[in-house]
Amino acid sequence: MVGMAKTGMPGMGILAIPLMVLTVGDARLAAGWLLPILCMADVFAVYYWRKHAAAARLFQLFPWVAVGIVFGAFTLFLPEKTLRPLVAAVILVMLLLYLWRRYRSHEIPQAHPVPYGVAAGFSTTVANAAGPVMSLYLLSMRLPKEDFVATGAWFFFFINLIKLPIYVWQGMINGQSLRFDAFMLPAVLCGALAGRWLIHRIPAHVFEASVLVLTAISTLLLLR
Repeated sequence: MVGMAKTGMPGMGILAIPLMVLTVGDARLAAGWLLPILCMADVFAVYYWRKHAAAARLFQLFPWVAVGIVFGAFTLFLPEKTLRPLVAAVILVMLLLYLWRRYRSHEIPQAHPVPYGVAAGFSTTVANAAGPVMSLYLLSMRLPKEDFVATGAWFFFFINLIKLPIYVWQGMINGQSLRFDAFMLPAVLCGALAGRWLIHRIPAHVFEASVLVLTAISTLLLLR
C-alpha cells in the first residue's frame, strides 16, 4: 500500500496506518514503526518522478507545514486515544470543505495554503496521516496526475526526513522497529513498481474519484 501510494495511487498509503496499529498494538508507536517504511518508499518515488514535480507549488505551503509540525511534536505528549480522533477530525473538515466548494461551484476550488499547510504538518507528525490533506490540496492545484503524484512524493520525502529526529526524540523508533522495517523493503519495492504500472492506466476522472473515496475511507478508519 505504501509503495503504490508513492508512485501511483495517493490516498492508499494511509490505509496502512490502521493495519500498522493492529500489528504494533499502539497507535503512537505505530507511527514510529511506519515512518522508516515511508522514507524507503519516498526514495523510489522521488527517483521515478524526478522530472515531473511542480515544486514551485509547494514553496508557499512549507512555512505553514513547519508550524503544524512544531504543534504536532508537542501534541505527541497527549494520550494516544486523544490523538487519533483529533487527526481524523482535521482530515474530515478538509474533505467536507473540498466537496462543498467543488460541487457548489462546479469547478475544482483553489485551496489556501495556510489551513492545509498547518493541517498537513500536524497530521503527518502525530500519525503519518497527512496523505488525505495533501491529496485534497494537490487536487485543487489542477495538476496532471503524473505531476500530482510527483509533487506529493517530493513533499513527503522532505517532510518525513524532518520527522525522523522528532520520532527518535520521542522514543518511537528503536532497534526492533528498524528490524521490522527492513523486512518490509521488498514489499515496498513491489508496491512502487505496481503503482508505476497503474497510474498510466487510470483515466483522470477515475483518478480524482479514487483519491476522494480513499480519503473518506481512511478518515473513517482513523475514527475507529
